[in-house]
Amino acid sequence: MENKTKKRILMLIIILAAACIIFTVLFLLLNIKDKFMPNNETNYEAEIIELPDPKYDSETSVEEALLKRRSVRRYSGEPITIPEASQLLWAAQGITDQTKGFRTAPSAGALYPLEVYIVAGNVNGIQDGVYKYEIKEHKLRRILAGDKRRELCDAALSQYSVKDAAAVIVFSAVYERTTVKYGEKGVRYANMEAGHAAQNVYLQAASLDLGTVVIGAFDSEEIKKILNMPEEENPLYLMPVGRK
Repeated sequence: MENKTKKRILMLIIILAAACIIFTVLFLLLNIKDKFMPNNETNYEAEIIELPDPKYDSETSVEEALLKRRSVRRYSGEPITIPEASQLLWAAQGITDQTKGFRTAPSAGALYPLEVYIVAGNVNGIQDGVYKYEIKEHKLRRILAGDKRRELCDAALSQYSVKDAAAVIVFSAVYERTTVKYGEKGVRYANMEAGHAAQNVYLQAASLDLGTVVIGAFDSEEIKKILNMPEEENPLYLMPVGRK
């Protein structure tokens, strides 16, 4: 009887020891993976970039910006700066009334279906990657690391301005935000809104003496995949930006 009890105790000890060894090995493997393997998931706390406050005046009048506005597809290859990127993003969809949440571009019913990304490849002070513009806080949140301009270019029918630009601003829309009120007309309203926002970027680029162009010819599904867009978002515009 005593021998059977001893055997059972010994077996239990062996099982417990084996379980501890397996747990330790799994723990070490997970730590090694986290340390050395690439991770595409966003660390929201670590990947936030505070943008400088936008400027609300300049030496360029609205009339002069309208006069200088052009579609520019060739760039010098020199980087743009964080303040310039900040100003362009604010022009696209920045907040102009903190109380009511109004933005720089008009929106049907003030429902604001647009989302804005910037794909950085040659921006001083910003690591290459895909960033989402957090409109209310005027911040950038990194979605993906690495230069995605070449992939975007391929998805945009190899339009060279996309890969040559210092950065690419991307507009997408969540149509449900407007269709919930306006039905199918809401899709048209969201598309119109993208045009308003794009013109803002054009005029801001003219004021900053930068070049940009709107691009609508691209594979939507590829763009969504490259930028890791949520399913409900629909890409509408690419706007390469660079120094002339």
